[in-house]
Amino acid sequence: MTDHLTTADHDTIAAELDALREEIMSGLGERDASYIHRVIRWQRGLEITGRALLLASSLPPAWVAGTATLAVAKILENMEIGHNVMHGQWDWMRDPKIHSTTWEWDNVSPAEQWKHSHNFVHHTFTNVVGKDKDVGYGILRVTPEQKWSPANLPQPLYNVLLAMFFEYGVALHDLEIDKILAGRADEEVTKEKLRQIGRKIRRQWGKDYLAFPLLSGPQFMSTLAANFTANIARNVWAHMIIFCGHFPGDVEVFEKERLDGETKGEWYVRQIHGSANIEGGPMFHLMTGNLSHQIEHHLFPDMPSNRYAEIAPRIRALCEKYDLPYHTGSLSRQVTSTWKKIVRYALP
Repeated sequence: MTDHLTTADHDTIAAELDALREEIMSGLGERDASYIHRVIRWQRGLEITGRALLLASSLPPAWVAGTATLAVAKILENMEIGHNVMHGQWDWMRDPKIHSTTWEWDNVSPAEQWKHSHNFVHHTFTNVVGKDKDVGYGILRVTPEQKWSPANLPQPLYNVLLAMFFEYGVALHDLEIDKILAGRADEEVTKEKLRQIGRKIRRQWGKDYLAFPLLSGPQFMSTLAANFTANIARNVWAHMIIFCGHFPGDVEVFEKERLDGETKGEWYVRQIHGSANIEGGPMFHLMTGNLSHQIEHHLFPDMPSNRYAEIAPRIRALCEKYDLPYHTGSLSRQVTSTWKKIVRYALP
């Protein structure tokens, strides 16, 4: 709750966070550009290595090594590269190859649709029930503010399936299925979105489940299984990190009325209340796309992700100064807390 904050407090918080953002963004340079170029080189090297190992995928050691390497490459591409590039974090470099308007990620969700549902809807209306469709992803009840129905009873199973096939859930996110079911969606717009999703799925399946398995010749089936396994591993990891940044027990949700006349300072405070960090080392943060710094990401979604660890102590100090929560915990703690909510709110 933020009842203790005055209008002046919110204005001061906005001024302090705006100043911090300006300080970091004005200091971006070669160190930051080198970072993203280096990560892209690593990711591509890992993918090439994984694909090469799977040319001998009938051999168990090659299958395990190739699958694991490919899974890591896919995680890096989706989390630290794709997600952050499409947020515009690297647009300041004016490199057409690493730009939010040109990047198409290794995922069945079309980039343009994802940027609308995520960059605009989610980051504008973070944790506002009825506005932010990431609250439960349309199938899960994760807060008592959401109406219960008998369909929520098996939601722990829904969540397992959502984790395994998370990229498909994300791909459907911008369709606004609730509007389609209510007959309020524009039919032509919906058809075009479905065509875009279909094209992207065909492209991804053609690559992972046809082209590369064919290249491995007699190892076709084992390579296909390896690619499927790598995609599932990437999906489960992305689901876990994203859910742990949004749904642990101490994270708050808000009613639509909260948006009425909301100031910049109040928006910042809502991001802090509605986010949670995950503790870990540099390699862990890299593999999460630095979404383990979810609080910092929600405050500054277009700030290059390599700067989140740098500003995290200053955000924490600001939270202490204004008696605001700074939700953080180990991965095991955040996973356990999130699953407790999913199980609890499956019931009335």
